[in-house]
Amino acid sequence: MFASKFVRSAVFTLVVASASSLAFSPSDAQASFFNSTSNQQVQLPDFVKLVEENGPGVVNIQMIRNARTVEGMGIPGLDPRGAEIFRRFGIPFNFGGPQEIPEQRGTGSGFIVSPDGIIMTNAHVVEGADELIVRLTDKREFKGKVLGSDKKTDIAIIKIEAKDLPVLKIGDSSKLKVGEWVAAIGSPFGLDNTVTAGIVSALSRNLPSDQYVPFIQTDVAVNPGNSGVPLFNMNGEVVGINSQIFSTSGGFMGLSFAIPIDLAMQIKDQLVKDGRVTRGYVGVYIQELTQELANSFGLKTPEGALVTKIEKDSPAEKAGLKVGDVILAMNGTKVTSSVSLPMLVSTMRPGSTATLTVFRDKQKLDLQITIGSNKAAEEQQVATENVNRLGVVTRPLSKEEEKQAETSGLLVTQASGLASKAGIREGDILVTANGITLKKQQDLLAQCKGDKVLLLVQRDGGRIFIPVRFTTKK
Repeated sequence: MFASKFVRSAVFTLVVASASSLAFSPSDAQASFFNSTSNQQVQLPDFVKLVEENGPGVVNIQMIRNARTVEGMGIPGLDPRGAEIFRRFGIPFNFGGPQEIPEQRGTGSGFIVSPDGIIMTNAHVVEGADELIVRLTDKREFKGKVLGSDKKTDIAIIKIEAKDLPVLKIGDSSKLKVGEWVAAIGSPFGLDNTVTAGIVSALSRNLPSDQYVPFIQTDVAVNPGNSGVPLFNMNGEVVGINSQIFSTSGGFMGLSFAIPIDLAMQIKDQLVKDGRVTRGYVGVYIQELTQELANSFGLKTPEGALVTKIEKDSPAEKAGLKVGDVILAMNGTKVTSSVSLPMLVSTMRPGSTATLTVFRDKQKLDLQITIGSNKAAEEQQVATENVNRLGVVTRPLSKEEEKQAETSGLLVTQASGLASKAGIREGDILVTANGITLKKQQDLLAQCKGDKVLLLVQRDGGRIFIPVRFTTKK
């Protein structure tokens, strides 16, 4: 009620002021006010030139996932929580037999970073795609091939067979300022070359679900189909890639988040070269500081990352870090919270050196650390993701089953995903993977670190080799 009254009184005052100005000559103060307002209007941003010069470098991406038949539970694309809702409300739902999944289509955006057809977009735009169709602003269409994708930063690189394409200028996201005007060009709801604009609302925004990306927060309108669109500064340079929004309705609510282009280009270089990303690693476990903890360690503010554990033979141990140290900065960049440290470390190349500013015994000191590479952990994660995509649930054969089948191996108790698509069924025995005999689940995991696996499958006494590829061939 108070707010309503306040608004009305403000409007009334404005009307009185306007009416009085009709009756009397404007004072010097009034003239100054109108002149300053006019000047402000003249300084409003003009996006026309930016759009004309950069629109051709933005592309529309159509993702197609073919219709398929899968067995029972674990249907790709079916949220198990949705299935549970069916059960709870007593609605019949067939989980036992084959399930027909119709063709699925999605749309996103991307932008050209190399004249020979290298395109950057979001990883979630291309995830699970059997076919990618890239459409340029001149209506030409090309089939796209995924060179690499990194879910942790939501960056993917696509290649199309084309030459002399318009390339966007890459800017420096570290120079962005809060309040700066920015614009986006994309394909919301499939509407090509739609332009939206706004300002930078915040920098280095930490989101709970993303520990490796210091997001640029803006109020640029982003809707379905805008994923992967470039974020431009007023110089027409790409400073970010729109990735996600915060919404309670599913639509845009004034909060959109972009991946800084500095980070995105580092990821791009690795994906183009190796098809995957290797991140920096220091080997520490950390904890968020509270004001009470800060007081106990002698810090005025609860900023930094508190070290709780150091891995043996890790770069942290070799650098002399200790449990109880508070890491305040890395190469001069403040560690504002425990979340910001993994972001800083992940951007460092393995083998490079960094300076850690540490608070220990109520004093600051600098430690030199050589960034390592946790390749084993990365490979393990890739293998786990590939086994999940493979879609098999297995168990070792019992002694009696081995004797009856005259082989050792893993019994398939459930098949879905890529395995079902390749023809693997419940009751099959996985004998070998890439020529390695399978005796436990870990053996299968160890053979799924690459982009494909060759399985020897036994069924009804007969055997057949079945290749499964984890990266889709375009």
